[in-house]
Amino acid sequence: MKPIDSHALYRDGLHYDAQHVEIVEDITFYIAQAQKAGGSILELACGTGRITIPLARQGFDVTGLDISEGMLKIAKEKAEMEHLSCTFLHADCRKFSIPRKFNLIFLPFNSIAHIHDIGSFEGLCNAVKNHLTEDGHFIIDIFNPKLEVLMSDPSKRFAVAEYENPYGHEAVIITENNIYERATQINHIKWYYKVGNEEECAVELNMRIYYPEELDNLLSYNGFEIVEKLGNFDGSAFESDSPKQLIICRKK
Repeated sequence: MKPIDSHALYRDGLHYDAQHVEIVEDITFYIAQAQKAGGSILELACGTGRITIPLARQGFDVTGLDISEGMLKIAKEKAEMEHLSCTFLHADCRKFSIPRKFNLIFLPFNSIAHIHDIGSFEGLCNAVKNHLTEDGHFIIDIFNPKLEVLMSDPSKRFAVAEYENPYGHEAVIITENNIYERATQINHIKWYYKVGNEEECAVELNMRIYYPEELDNLLSYNGFEIVEKLGNFDGSAFESDSPKQLIICRKK
């Protein structure tokens, strides 16, 4: 089981929130899934509580788990500010242990791409199965890979995001390039941060690419049965050109 290598990318929750403030399309989807599931909910790789906190606002019994203490610090502060009843835990989603089970466990927003090797994938699946009720569901949300993106010219940079620096008023501009390693299916991405007139800095984002049939089979081999596979948050069925892989599964 290889160590998670994304600590540098997720160390600052305020920058993360400023960059992703407009991403809300998945929140309604997870609220609907929580309503179907009932009972307790566990969000893996919850970050700053972007989804956890809206679930708590709706009155759900929700726990958020993340490996980044910096992200969790912001999540806890936001929950306390709104007097919300939700729990945040610092743990590795591949080997966590909580003395309770959940009706719904989900791993949103491409976070499974940080699970790079088979040992880590198996660890994640075993931990989820150990914490899922007998009739509970596990949801994975990851993009549907596009070969033209993976095979981008590594000498060229592409726009990622632009937002206001949460510690000042300068613009933060992020660009990226990538090199896709076919042998390991790891897309080695570099995000280049330019904050106002400061010197540019680079952070690595290494994402494991999961192809549709591969991901379905990995889940099956690790004891899950796919109940439904959607292609986007609007509930459309998964197809070749779908932007997302939204997999709803349960223990076999």
